[in-house]
Amino acid sequence: MKIRPVILCGGAGTRLWPKQKKHQAKQFINFGNWTLLGKTLERVKASIFDAPIISTNAKYLRQVKQHLKKHKIRKYKIVLEPAKRNTAPAILSTALIKDIPNEQPLMFLAADHLIEKVGLFNKAIKKNQKKLTQNNIFIFGIKPTMPSSEFGYFLTKNTKVTRFIEKPKESKAKQIISKKGYWNSGMFYLRKDSIINNFKKYQPNIYRNCNKAVTKAKYKSNVYYLNKQAFTKATAKSFDYAILEKTKDINAIKLDIPWSDLGSWKEICKMYGRNKRKYFKKKNVFHRPWGSYVNLFNGKEFLIKELYVKPKGILSLQKHHHRAEHWVVTHGKPKITLNKKYFTMKPDETIFIPLGAVHRIENPYKKPVKIIEAQVGSILKETDIVRYQDVYGRVK
Repeated sequence: MKIRPVILCGGAGTRLWPKQKKHQAKQFINFGNWTLLGKTLERVKASIFDAPIISTNAKYLRQVKQHLKKHKIRKYKIVLEPAKRNTAPAILSTALIKDIPNEQPLMFLAADHLIEKVGLFNKAIKKNQKKLTQNNIFIFGIKPTMPSSEFGYFLTKNTKVTRFIEKPKESKAKQIISKKGYWNSGMFYLRKDSIINNFKKYQPNIYRNCNKAVTKAKYKSNVYYLNKQAFTKATAKSFDYAILEKTKDINAIKLDIPWSDLGSWKEICKMYGRNKRKYFKKKNVFHRPWGSYVNLFNGKEFLIKELYVKPKGILSLQKHHHRAEHWVVTHGKPKITLNKKYFTMKPDETIFIPLGAVHRIENPYKKPVKIIEAQVGSILKETDIVRYQDVYGRVK
């Protein structure tokens, strides 16, 4: 039996756009002729997978259909949530639709994760298929590349998961990694009957209401419109809290592959930094008295640049009215001014420059400084620079 991939595509991605009412959901952002949902749809074309099921909501239906068409996926099912109820009801509702047999293996994937070395990932899925039972759950762990407070972790004994830790502080994350803890990727692998059995046992309210929502759903043109009255009665809970923290039968599939949920501008900057050769165009290089910069990608309300600050180069002391900035240092030791604070940064360190903050980059050393910068805002032009001091005489 082939594995049925279920893509969870209902997230709003608000972390990237704080204080903005209208923003793009992360899975649909064009990062340079590709989106995270597009990459996910390409992944599920592998021979181990059956036709995908996509869990989303009415707001995103048009974009999901556009992606399916673009990636030439003709066989699919879409399950539409009539209200936000977190991942537990979303996961259960997709599993309960009629055309999934009881012993069907289901692979739950987030629509907004970037996974590299897909061959290794699919090999791990296939290898563990025979171990799936009517009660157990497999979750995917990613070997951490650094202590991060942006991800959840889990600890294991052999392959059994013994403990989950929700987004710890960086100091705690270091301890977890020293105990061979893994990032919890939020990807789950289990059979349909295991989902049903676990929900019946640990979350009878969610099971009862989701079952009604699916039974009373309207079905038209490959889309299940879940019954709103029943679905809204299901308790809003994440799958982690609803099931994973209650059941004891959880196994880990540990992977050492490049993975990111691109959940912060820091992660996005690093992704562009790793792939800058793909985005580099000579015509987008601009020279300045302090060095140069190259525009790597101009997205919708964001712009990614690489700054090169030559030895002894100093940018003007400045602020912006229409944009905030996120910086990731990739080379050298820049001296930073941020309002009334002064400090030196090192490679791999990041900083956020809020809208209206007075700031400057200086390079007092002999080695050049390189910074990947994400500008986020409504106006991303050089005209949005208010200069206070400038050693090159550019203050009017």
